[in-house]
Amino acid sequence: MRGFRAGRQRGALLGWAALAVVYVVWGSTYLAIRVGVRDLPPLTMTGTRLLIAGLLLHPVAIRSGGSVLRREDRPGRRQWLACLVIAVLLLVLGNGGLSLGEKTLSSGFAAVLVATVPLWMVAFGWPINHTRPTARASVGVMLGLAGVTVLAGASGKGHLDGVLIVLCSSMAWALGSVLARRLALPRRALLAAAMEMLIAGVLLLSASAAHGDLTRVHWSQVSQGSWFALAYLTTFGSILAFSAYGYALAHLPLTTVSTYAYVNPVVAVLLGVLILSERLSTQGIIGTAVVVASVALAIRRARDPVTVTAPATSGHGVPSTSADIISGEADLRTPPVACIPARNSADVQPASEVPLPAPDAGERNRHDQACRQGVEQAARQHVWRAEDNGVGDGPGRDHGGEQQPVEQ
Repeated sequence: MRGFRAGRQRGALLGWAALAVVYVVWGSTYLAIRVGVRDLPPLTMTGTRLLIAGLLLHPVAIRSGGSVLRREDRPGRRQWLACLVIAVLLLVLGNGGLSLGEKTLSSGFAAVLVATVPLWMVAFGWPINHTRPTARASVGVMLGLAGVTVLAGASGKGHLDGVLIVLCSSMAWALGSVLARRLALPRRALLAAAMEMLIAGVLLLSASAAHGDLTRVHWSQVSQGSWFALAYLTTFGSILAFSAYGYALAHLPLTTVSTYAYVNPVVAVLLGVLILSERLSTQGIIGTAVVVASVALAIRRARDPVTVTAPATSGHGVPSTSADIISGEADLRTPPVACIPARNSADVQPASEVPLPAPDAGERNRHDQACRQGVEQAARQHVWRAEDNGVGDGPGRDHGGEQQPVEQ
């Protein structure tokens, strides 16, 4: 047991390091996109980045997981069609739209608009998944819309097109995240991400070629900064941060990891000011603060009292993220959940935080024994290792469940 606890503590420490990578890297991708689209056509840059990342990830992803998982999780036509739908919504419209918007918008401004994704997920989750938002989430949505209105006014008339493009890309990302719950995506998150990247890369480059971008760009005049931005987005933004996010999900509480949703825009704004000398008006600062506060309010949940928890999933054995928190549907379906002995009924809460009936003394004793057995079984079987449940190497998207982090 001591070795198990030491392993958990080490995993939690590394999980915090991984989350710090997510904060910084995904927060900096907005700046990299802004630099890249100065000389590279937005669709060309995004398509190239995703295609290269997909080609690098797919050979690794197809071999990830145990032998049983690899045998059971062989992508077929249904999986490729599901990845096509998600790739179009999240990567083609989501990432591609963001790149188009950043032709006219500052990186920090665009990041704040993208931070509204969890709010749009509340709106889409109600009619699609019949998940009624909590009162706190509803207030967060209304507050976020007010913040977007303030930001739109601060952008000026000349930038309204960019604002609308980025908002629509955020809506597409949110819709794809909600629909992913109903699609037959691969159980291995990394494999699903690689497949989606390959599809989106081909589609974006095809659209770029049809638009004439490939013939109009003067490749010899592309600055080193734009090439570096493309390389950074491909390696750090797509590969490193995806892996770090998956590791963080496997070793930290879900509510902790979900804080990326309102930390990333703050990082993006700070980097834009420090590196690109971007400026925010007083109205822009107020709008940014309102949007970040609204997202924090919408995804904030009470701390789970269970000491040892498994990564939350939503049906396909991969982590759920802030969308489950917003809707109140985060659960622990797989793998087995281990917990500490409960002293009273308040100590026992399912992940969805629906109160259980108060147990009598016999029930508490049975619960204590079951929990001790669960901890011992977890220690023996190493269920906390990410590769055993297909988590640690994934993009953090709840394939077949909920939201992919808004990695740009």
